[in-house]
Amino acid sequence: MTRILVVDDETDLEILIKQKFRRQIREHEYDFLFAVNGVDALEKLKQNPDVDIVLSDINMPEMDGLTLLDKLSDVSPVLKAVIVSAYGDMDNIRTAMNKGAFDFICKPVNFQDLDTTVRKTIKQVAQVKETLRAIRENDILKMYVDATVLKFMNTKEFSQKLMSNETVEATIVFIDICGFTAITETEPADTVVNLLNRYFDIMVHEIITQNGYVDKFIGDAIMAVFRGDFHLDRAIDACLKIREYIKNMPAADTGLHFTPQVAIGINSGEVIAGNIGSASLKRLDYTVVGDTVNTAQRLQSAARPGQVVIPQSAYETVKESFNCQPLGEVTLKNKAANLLIYEVLD
Repeated sequence: MTRILVVDDETDLEILIKQKFRRQIREHEYDFLFAVNGVDALEKLKQNPDVDIVLSDINMPEMDGLTLLDKLSDVSPVLKAVIVSAYGDMDNIRTAMNKGAFDFICKPVNFQDLDTTVRKTIKQVAQVKETLRAIRENDILKMYVDATVLKFMNTKEFSQKLMSNETVEATIVFIDICGFTAITETEPADTVVNLLNRYFDIMVHEIITQNGYVDKFIGDAIMAVFRGDFHLDRAIDACLKIREYIKNMPAADTGLHFTPQVAIGINSGEVIAGNIGSASLKRLDYTVVGDTVNTAQRLQSAARPGQVVIPQSAYETVKESFNCQPLGEVTLKNKAANLLIYEVLD
């Protein structure tokens, strides 16, 4: 339903509009409001911010239609005005258009022409709303997507690779905040979300510093991916920094009796990278899958609070660069053989 404000000091116009548009009013296509001058119109607009169209006379007491036009842009960027006046000379038409009027109709009113003009104006309002919605969505998108990714999305390369899949060497990291679930059961939503975001900000900063990227947030955990030269070393460096920062956060800073700790699982190997999801739902995530990813997640589950855990294969790669200690063999889900794991100390 389109809400229309008619501004005219001649009360006969209100009666005529209600008669001529009775079908549209009855079927809730149009909803008309009425004001007797510009001052009254501004008050009506304040009370009814969902008005889309203003039909305004020019010559009115207290505030005329041309003055009203000057003020409408401050009311709403969506609002469109159509001047309906007996003053149909070119000077008035040009003045009205220069002040932002969408169209001009001369009195006596041809109501068929008025209906056509209103429908045309409705389409224009809809286009403006769609444009504003797209701008808002773009601003929201910037909150969730890294600027580099947004820039890449505007390239031809992105279009070509949108549906491409590849097998790559990468390091997968799962970082879980230990004991955080207990907070969600006792604290207000704002406290939980703000605290979790605070921890995530620390983690993300270190991941990005080491040229990794966050694949997804999973409840109170993060899945991160590192690719390129020395991806395993960079992943471990990031995780050691994260463990240090989280460990040294004073409990008092949280406002709760909660000392944060992280349990981290790291694994390297081949992964399949591609757009995975539902095409019919139009929801795809560019992510990585495979045994390397599953093992990293299970290593995180095996880690205790404060531990950074890697498998023996990763240990053999980094043992000259990092101080590690064996934790023994563990049984991981869907693994036929036990896996020897190590804790990275520093």
